[in-house]
Amino acid sequence: MSAYLVRRALQAVAVLAAMSLLVHVLLALMPGDPVDLMAAGDPRMTAADLQRLRELHGVDRPMLERYLAWAGTALQGDFGWSRAFRRPVLEVIAPRLWNTVLLMGSALALALAIGLPLGIWAAAREGSMVDRVVNLACFAGAATPTFWLALLLMMLFAVQLGWLPAGGLPPARSGLAGSLRHMALPVATLALAEAGIYARHLRAAMVEALAEDHVRTARAKGASRLRVLLVHALRNAMIPVATVAALGFGGLFSGALVTETMFAWPGMGKLIYDSILGSDFNVALVALLFATLLTLLGSLLADIACAALDPRISLAEAGRE
Repeated sequence: MSAYLVRRALQAVAVLAAMSLLVHVLLALMPGDPVDLMAAGDPRMTAADLQRLRELHGVDRPMLERYLAWAGTALQGDFGWSRAFRRPVLEVIAPRLWNTVLLMGSALALALAIGLPLGIWAAAREGSMVDRVVNLACFAGAATPTFWLALLLMMLFAVQLGWLPAGGLPPARSGLAGSLRHMALPVATLALAEAGIYARHLRAAMVEALAEDHVRTARAKGASRLRVLLVHALRNAMIPVATVAALGFGGLFSGALVTETMFAWPGMGKLIYDSILGSDFNVALVALLFATLLTLLGSLLADIACAALDPRISLAEAGRE
């Protein structure tokens, strides 16, 4: 186990280094730079002023030299300065990362709470009308565009009924009830889109698990229908679902740009988008590295979950390969 974790840690370091270089190169190749934006905002700026600013920000140096300078300071814990927010990068990212954790974590929990029971219910009645209806509803939910679903929920619950706010963060001291009201629509939008995916994966895995020999043996020994479903079949069927959920971990914390934009929720997705458009490269680079790191962490969690669910999977043997 320890050898496996060490190997994965070394792989993560290599991936983050390669990703940081790749993102740095791509951002550097984009037209314009922060100094060009400063010049566009101040017509009185002279060529000498521009040259001094380029030297100050280091954009006059070769691309590789700039990357090595950034990497050297990043290894010391200094990830640079945000040009747009005029604050250190980590101070800009921290509150938005928390907003994304709150929104996406709630959406993931709700999606699993809806999708898993639906998947079990459909698998237990394979081929029945219930199975067909659940499959159709899950397919429709997964195929529905997020922006359209967000508009429908907003028009119904915020405009027509007036039960919920249309978007934005809850005001200070609004309490738990106020926070839940502001989160309800964006969380429901994301959860309804994801619940169908988990339900379809679990339903397919449950149908396959129910046909295995050990499940038929449990039935022959007189195990109840509920015990067969929840004890003997569900454990193996959860492996693909755990893999999908864990690998979506990084995607959750990189934010959902469309949902955050529709509901004016200041999370990581909108921050990355605005930073790239505004040439705030330090923020964009560090935010994308956070998403990469969490994707790698999700992959590790998927392996650990699969090993916990299936004793035949050994992480110790994987570490020796």
